[in-house]
Formats: sequence, C-alpha cells, structure tokens
Amino acid sequence: MKLGTHGSFRRERSDTVQLLGTAPVGRLLLRLAGPAVVGQLVNLLYNIVDRIYIGHMPGVGRIALTGVGLCLPVVTLIAAFAMLIAQGGAPRAAISMGEGDFDRAERLMGNCFTCLIAAAVALTSVFWLLGEKLLWLFGCSEDTIVYALPYMRIYAGGSVFVLIALGMNLFISTQGFTQFSMLSVLIGAGINIILDPIFIYGLHMGVRGAAYATVIAQAASGLWVVRFLTGRRTKLKLRRKYLLPKAEVMLPSLALGLSPFVMQVTEALLNIAFNHSLQRYGGDPAVGAMTVASTVMQMVWIPTQGLGQGAQPIISYNYGAKNPERVRQGFWALLRVSLGVLLAFWALVQSFPVFFVRIFNSDPALLEVAVWTLRLYTAVLGLFGIQMAVQQTFMALGKARASLFIACLRKVVLLIPMIFILPHFFENKVFAVFLAEPVSDAISILVSAIVFALVFPPEMARLERQAKAGNGRDGR
Repeated sequence: MKLGTHGSFRRERSDTVQLLGTAPVGRLLLRLAGPAVVGQLVNLLYNIVDRIYIGHMPGVGRIALTGVGLCLPVVTLIAAFAMLIAQGGAPRAAISMGEGDFDRAERLMGNCFTCLIAAAVALTSVFWLLGEKLLWLFGCSEDTIVYALPYMRIYAGGSVFVLIALGMNLFISTQGFTQFSMLSVLIGAGINIILDPIFIYGLHMGVRGAAYATVIAQAASGLWVVRFLTGRRTKLKLRRKYLLPKAEVMLPSLALGLSPFVMQVTEALLNIAFNHSLQRYGGDPAVGAMTVASTVMQMVWIPTQGLGQGAQPIISYNYGAKNPERVRQGFWALLRVSLGVLLAFWALVQSFPVFFVRIFNSDPALLEVAVWTLRLYTAVLGLFGIQMAVQQTFMALGKARASLFIACLRKVVLLIPMIFILPHFFENKVFAVFLAEPVSDAISILVSAIVFALVFPPEMARLERQAKAGNGRDGR
C-alpha cells in the first residue's frame, strides 16, 4: 500500500504509534525509555571503553588518557550538529504523526538526512585543516599533543558515520521503535568493544587503534539505521524524493534543534574553558582529573537522556493530538524518574569516588587530585533531573526559545564566566575552577523551574481550549 493519503497513513500506523495516545503514561514511558536508556548506556561505551583501555596503557596511560580527553570538544561539536539537525526534526516529525500528516513527517526526515551528510563533510574539512591549532587552544601540552592529534584526525574523518548513526537513530525512536534504536547502538558498541583491545594492544596501534575502532563501529551502526529507515518495518520511510533540503522544512527544525545544539557547543566551549584554566593552575594532573570528572558525569547524563527520548514521543504526539492531560502526565513521569536516577547515582559518586577514578587510571598523581575534585564537580548532580525534565519537555513541545534560554543560562551565562572569575577569590585555584560547576548548576536548576512554571501551565490551558473548540466543531 502506498503511503500517499491520510486515510492510508491511519490504517498503517503501528500498534506502538497508537499506544502513544492511549496507553497509561507511566508504563508507556518505562516501555519506551527502557530500550532508550539501555541504548544510551551502550552508546556511552564508545567513549568509556576507549578511555578505560587507553588509561591502562603501560607506562603512558595517564598522559594518553589526558590527551584523548582533550579531544572531547571535537567529539562534542560533531554530536552537536546531529542534535541541531535531527533533534530538531524528530520532535516535529512526531507532532506531524500526531496530526495525521505522515507525508510531512517523511519530508522532514529526508531533509535532515541530507543535511547531516553535508554537515559531516564541512566538519571533517575544518578539523583536518585546523585540528592541531585547536588542540593547543583546548589545553594540550607537549606531552599530550602526540596522543590527542592522531585521535582527533581519525575520529573527524569518520564524522559522516557518527552523524548518521546519532542523528537518524532519533527518527527510529520518535516513531516508538525504541528497541530497534537500541539495537543500532548495541551493534556499534559491540563492535567497538571487540575491536578496541585488538587494535590498541594486539596491533600496537595505541590511541590510533581506539579511534579506528570507534569509527568502524559508528559506520556499522549508521548502516543499520539507514537500512531500517528504508525497510518494511518503519512507518516513516527514507525516500529519495524528500532528500533535497527545502528552507521551509529545515528552518523550523533548525530553530527547534538550536537548543540542544547550543547545549552541545557550549559543552565543548565549557570543556575548553575548564582545560585551559586547569592547565594553567594545576598542569596535566588537573586536566586528567577533569577528564575523569566529565566522563563520570557522562556516565549518568547520557543514559538519563534516554529517559527524555522515551518521554519525547509521548509528549510530542499528544501535543499534536491536542491531549493536554497526557502531556502533563508525560512531564511528571519524566520528572519523577529522572530525579530518582540522578539522586541514586549522586549518592554512589559521593560515597565511592575512588572506585570511579580507578576505573580509568590508578596513577597516584591523578588520584590525589581526581578524588576530591570529582566530589566537588558532582555536588548538585542529584537535583539536575529537574532541569533535564524541563529541557526535554520544552523540546518535545517545540518551544525553541524557552529551551534555548535554559541551554544558554547554565553554561554561557553562568558556568564559563565563573571558571575564570572564581579563581580570583580563592587561594586554591583548582578548587575554585571545579567549584564553578555546582554553583552554576544550583542557580540554573532554580531558574529552569521558575521558567517552566511560567510557560507550561498557560500552554496547556491554550491546548485545552483548542481541544474543546475542535470537539465542539466535531459535535456540530
């Protein structure tokens, strides 16, 4: 059956898509978020496994780990463009599905696919031409540049696979096929885990081997995603006729994706600011401690994003279907689960910081700095579920400006300036740099809650009026 009319679209909806508007929200969130969380946990292994193997390389583990950690802004910037394009397009596609317009949803997906490839070509060119200069700016030393530069160039060379794997997978999960989106990540991570020790130790390739293993794994994941979106199971097909990008399709998607893009870009800028200041005040051990702290933060933050991925189809679909009660239920379910997960992980990190540091390296010089800085860096992590739930809900509702404000507040307005300001008020400069994180987190969480209280209730009231008006017309 050709997917050409709204009637045929309705007949061909999967059971999963229908459940977005009917199933109990709490259980539906767990059903959708479960595979997404597992997928994000596995996705986290791309970076974690690399750093574990690299950190335990005989003799050079600590310096090599620091060097690869200095490539984090490059990894983050590449992921940022996946968020700009696809995390803006996927919620809009879900809203279109809720409205019954699957043709528009497929057009959004096809346009995003082409834009992801174009972004990959541009990013690869920039990082190959300017990579070494950027790494010195990021805080490299003479000891760490020899590890950071080859890793960065190889990873950037495979950015097309990274962007397709990260970006297009969102169009699988936004249809409710979270098990298939999880499988795409499992394929890549499994290959990465197998190839890392072979390339790093068996073939004596060191950090180059880690980079090649990651690129090969992302290529396999990307191919799986494309195969699914062109196959028979998907309800949104990747079609040739929709690949040519059009401004009227992409500009609203890019506007919505601007918030997660800014979050990722500012994360890269933040990492640069941290490393630059820490190199100045504490040298390579302090920069290594930052690599550990930021990686541990990723260990909880990235999987928690899976909760947002599980809630996004529920909130977006019911927003498009003008069902405010289910939108509210989706938000509160997301908030409760996010707070529970983050509070539990916060308690573990605060209680056993040595365990988390030793996962990556046991060098006494690193342990001396990393243990106390990790506790300080994650001091407010337990409450961050509030901001995460607010941010993800605004994204799901298509509220680009509110989401962008929250994204900019924590990092651009608060955290980056504090990294440079606070050392002027403390004798221990490294302590002051790490203190900037919990202070800015506390302020941004409070402001996010206030903004949500001002924006969300009026939006739900407006949606209720639209729903009643629509029901009135249907009754006539």
